[in-house]
Amino acid sequence: MHRDRHATVVRGNVARGFVAGVILFVGGCSGPREPSDDPTGARPAGAPGPTAAQTAAPTDSGVPVVEVPTVAVTSSTDLVTGLDAPWGLAFQSDGTALVTLRDAAQVLLITPATPTAPNPTPNPTPLTGPGAAELAATTTPGGEAGLLGVAVAPAGGPHAGEVYLYRTTAGGNEVVRARLDGTVLAGLTTVVDGIPRAGNHDGGRLAFGPDGYLYVTTGDAGDPPAAQDPASPAGKILRLTADGAPAPGNPSAGSPVWSLGHRNVQGIGWAPDGRLFAAEFGQNTFDELNLITPGANYGWPAVEGTGGTEAGFADPLATWPTSDASPSGLAVTAEGVYLAGLRGERLWRVPLTADGVGRPQELLAGELGRLRAVVVAPDGSLWIVTNNTDGRGDPRPGDDRIVRVTVG
Repeated sequence: MHRDRHATVVRGNVARGFVAGVILFVGGCSGPREPSDDPTGARPAGAPGPTAAQTAAPTDSGVPVVEVPTVAVTSSTDLVTGLDAPWGLAFQSDGTALVTLRDAAQVLLITPATPTAPNPTPNPTPLTGPGAAELAATTTPGGEAGLLGVAVAPAGGPHAGEVYLYRTTAGGNEVVRARLDGTVLAGLTTVVDGIPRAGNHDGGRLAFGPDGYLYVTTGDAGDPPAAQDPASPAGKILRLTADGAPAPGNPSAGSPVWSLGHRNVQGIGWAPDGRLFAAEFGQNTFDELNLITPGANYGWPAVEGTGGTEAGFADPLATWPTSDASPSGLAVTAEGVYLAGLRGERLWRVPLTADGVGRPQELLAGELGRLRAVVVAPDGSLWIVTNNTDGRGDPRPGDDRIVRVTVG
């Protein structure tokens, strides 16, 4: 059950592949709830919406906390409406985007407007072909499981332009890839399998890093000790080649593990200077923004939030009460880290400067409902994916949607 959450700042086959900041806090409290990542985003009739911005206070971490000006949303435009439980979003090199539908196990192609090809309503087109048919036939959604993350292999590397997808099957979670020609998805190739599945704590985010390697986030799948087991793929950030092998330079040779001790990471992104950030769901107390370093242990289940450094765990860069965040997607720009809040129903911004980090700032509080993903678009805007139709939210007319947002 949910304990008292006074905000304090606290801190191939995958199985075969295994061998062997400043800290901020945001105030808030709530009553009991079941210990899943995000049990509900709906509110009783007449209940107030999300609270106003909470105060943030630093604790000693060695990373300076600097005062920076706040920003505001300068525009917000619906690009796509009427989506059913959307989850992942990734851009292709031509500026088109791919979005996954968790429960329908479907991938949609979005063609945004450009100066030379005006298209005010991007009208998503479902992918077809043998890969699309296989996804629909063999993905097994349930709870937080289904068709989740999506990434596109970068130009110049192996399998350039191919689409990578994280999905749940009867045998567990896996990563597959396929060639995409227009809207026709070729047959699927399994890149990684053997990742434990569960109705919650299911992980699922994919991203190619600036080093060209594939990063995969996994949840503990309801088995917290697995997050501390270096021989389990659960509760980890994995770093792999495009073919699914452990990437060269990983902390332990022959192991895909990049970091461990995670409960459920569903957002990762890199700053221009190469720093990797990750958003992590807490259980009963604190959600986390972590600065990821190779081989670091982030403490779950021994620690939730800060307080683990004496035991050798890495403390988070910032924390929130779970009612204020439940962060899923994450995007990083030159000036800040943005986290999409599900239960918190807002977009959080943690400013980045040359001298340190700023205090978290909330944006769009209560305006769009539950936020599943946030991605930096090729034009520098933020694309936000709402998640009000996944069975835990309160759908509004037009939900779910992809919204283009600018801040300044």
